[in-house]
Amino acid sequence: MNNVLPILFFICLVNATAHAQKTQIVLAQNSVGKLQESIAKKEDVKKQLSIIGEGIKAIELAQKDKKTKNWPETWAIKSYLSSYIAIIDANEANSYKYYDLAVRSLDTAKILDKFQANSDLINASSYNITVKKLTEGNKSYQQNDFLTAYTILKDVSDYLPKDTVIAVNVALCAQKIQKYDQALIYFLRAKEGGVINPIVHQTIANLYAASFENELAIKSLEDGLKLNAYHPFLTNDYINLLLDNEKYDKALKAIEGSLGSERRSSRIFYYLFGYLQQSQLKNYTLAEESYKRALTLDQNYFEALYQLALVYINNANDALKQKNNQKYTSFSNRAEFTLLRAHEININDLNTVQLLIEIYTRKNRLDKVQELKRKLNEF
Repeated sequence: MNNVLPILFFICLVNATAHAQKTQIVLAQNSVGKLQESIAKKEDVKKQLSIIGEGIKAIELAQKDKKTKNWPETWAIKSYLSSYIAIIDANEANSYKYYDLAVRSLDTAKILDKFQANSDLINASSYNITVKKLTEGNKSYQQNDFLTAYTILKDVSDYLPKDTVIAVNVALCAQKIQKYDQALIYFLRAKEGGVINPIVHQTIANLYAASFENELAIKSLEDGLKLNAYHPFLTNDYINLLLDNEKYDKALKAIEGSLGSERRSSRIFYYLFGYLQQSQLKNYTLAEESYKRALTLDQNYFEALYQLALVYINNANDALKQKNNQKYTSFSNRAEFTLLRAHEININDLNTVQLLIEIYTRKNRLDKVQELKRKLNEF
């Protein structure tokens, strides 16, 4: 009988200890429940921090115990509560402290939770940590610390791949630090997520073109135009890229489809249409008409004036070959007048000055020739 009492006492002591261990976990779990209820009620931060404080105190006691410190729920609860402090605590030092605790606790919880019994807490903690990262990444971006912002926001985008805004921000950071391959990856992620913004599609095309992936660049602009019909920047880039790659039929069709689509941008399309007629199809009559249409929309359009002058010069040269002096004089005078208008708009353009010198030389206007040559020497 004397040996029974100590054994019974020992058993009771063990049971009491085990109960105490479990009680701390239960208290921490209750704090999680209270916190979620508080969040649903949109209670103030002070109230939520008080609830979390109770849970943190209980979980730290459970963490110190030899048995419960190896329970995955101990670390899952600690990570969740710590991660929530990290995103709501206005004290920056405290916020960083609990962010670090949340990250380390989450790693431990993932290792111990072999049967995924705490997946809800682990996922919630991961989300809170990501929210904190997003805040820090945006802060770095605003401070022009693009390397730090890229490193942080890249992780956030990988966690939330369907968020097109974050993907675009990562891509912009990558561009700033000259990681163009990464910029393309995240711009494409945004595109796949359904982003409509024409600048994104334009930038994707530019990145492809810089890598000499011209077909992909053209396809990117076509995709952008499907979502942003007749957008001036996209259309202009698209037509120029087609011209650069000698896809003249496609370029002509794109220009014709764009003419008159928008008053502010039509001048560009009329100019490009004229340039294509002039340089590739040698249809100088249609080129002249197109440049004049562009100039009715913008009388100071330098490029249109310069190319129109070249049309007149070409016609003058043809007339000279045909020994049609009247026709030559007419086109030569038109070229002179048009070049003078262009020169007024851009007095530093060397090509314009040189063409005027040639015209005045043929007209034997040596005073004008000397005046323009002095200007050339001043450049």
